[in-house]
Amino acid sequence: MQHHQPHPARHALVRYFAGRRRARAAGDVVVGHHNSNHILPLGQPLAYLLGMDSGQVRAKFRMPLETVEVVPRIWRESEVLRVVSARLDDVPRCLWDFGEWSLHAYVTGRPLSEEPADRPLGVARIAELAGLFAKLATVPAEELPALPADWPEDGDSAGFLHRLAHFADHRVHRHNLGRFGALFAALGVRPGIVGDFLATRPALTRRPFILLHTDVHRANVIVTPTPEGERLTLLDWELSLFGDPLHDLATHVVRMGYDEGERKLAVDLWADAMRRAGRPELTAALDPDLATYLGFEYVQSVFPDVMRAALALPDEAGPEHYADAALRICGALERAREPLGHPDAPADPATAAAALREWHARDLATWPRTPPDAPATATGPGTGPGWCADADQPRGIDAMPAAASGGTLRPERTPVPADLPGRLPVPADLAERTRVPADLPERTPLPGRSASRPA
Repeated sequence: MQHHQPHPARHALVRYFAGRRRARAAGDVVVGHHNSNHILPLGQPLAYLLGMDSGQVRAKFRMPLETVEVVPRIWRESEVLRVVSARLDDVPRCLWDFGEWSLHAYVTGRPLSEEPADRPLGVARIAELAGLFAKLATVPAEELPALPADWPEDGDSAGFLHRLAHFADHRVHRHNLGRFGALFAALGVRPGIVGDFLATRPALTRRPFILLHTDVHRANVIVTPTPEGERLTLLDWELSLFGDPLHDLATHVVRMGYDEGERKLAVDLWADAMRRAGRPELTAALDPDLATYLGFEYVQSVFPDVMRAALALPDEAGPEHYADAALRICGALERAREPLGHPDAPADPATAAAALREWHARDLATWPRTPPDAPATATGPGTGPGWCADADQPRGIDAMPAAASGGTLRPERTPVPADLPGRLPVPADLAERTRVPADLPERTPLPGRSASRPA
């Protein structure tokens, strides 16, 4: 599939009219963790420049949000969509990527998240989602964007999980100790919990790598009525990775909130779909290795769940705000307790609420406030350790030393001060050691492709 660089004059015109449209027209706005999506008709002449039949065609004017960095990303979403939209029906195309924001085709329908969370999804929908995962396994690796340097080799499942663990431990937890360290300590979230979990798990079985979505939850699944019934479409591909397919399955079954029966059904249908797609090797050691990925998902989720609950508190937070945030945090801590092997109960809601109240008072006096839907800026309010000014910018995942090839994963430990409960003394060079480079990492080709990439 060849991609041609647009003529500079055409690019300038599309950017000009798209920018005017986004700034002046009224429309629906959907805000998520990573992007603000302004949904409105293209209008003319933008529709003409994009080759659309009508200016009434709706599109998503997608603006990355300034946000705390809690998820790894290696590609721009537009890079992935060029490949996926050509291979999978109904995946919305990226109509134009302007660098700091982008324009996407709009999929009519409603997200699954608008349905009651306790309503069973049903066999037909779970089977269709399993089929979508199987389609990802058919996307040729050589068509995907180039990978960062030193990415784990195809099939190195242990190295892949090792890389994810290093990101969670260093780039999410330790990188944010300056702002959240005292809160983590008050909640009993000690340094090194990711490594502690992985050290208890057996070595993973090697599985071929495929394209992963990594964020298939109810808000990212659109239900569109059809003459035959309905169709499910996957949105938001900015967190896509190339790696072990069991990671994709684990994040899916956790974030969908399945009950125990539907979780087992989802796993069985996923495995059946992979076999019918001619990829039975992807189901090797399914039960023990999926258990590892599920436990990892619960453990690493503690960091973003705590930080997001704290950051969601309004400036004038009341008892109901602290109580709601405390319940969210306690739920995350309880889910991680079994994977960590902790016999003791985690912080109770009253303890969590008190810790949040103390953190919030200190944070208001220390950190500038950023509105929840503020667009990304290079050096705007809210930037600081752990913050990503462009949520769609590939940030890379730093390499993490392995104990031994194929052995138990033991993440490298960074010394952390013992007196966390008070004002956290962060090592002077912590920010520099964990700083994300301004330049993108050197890229290396996927197996079977040259180092050069078509424009």
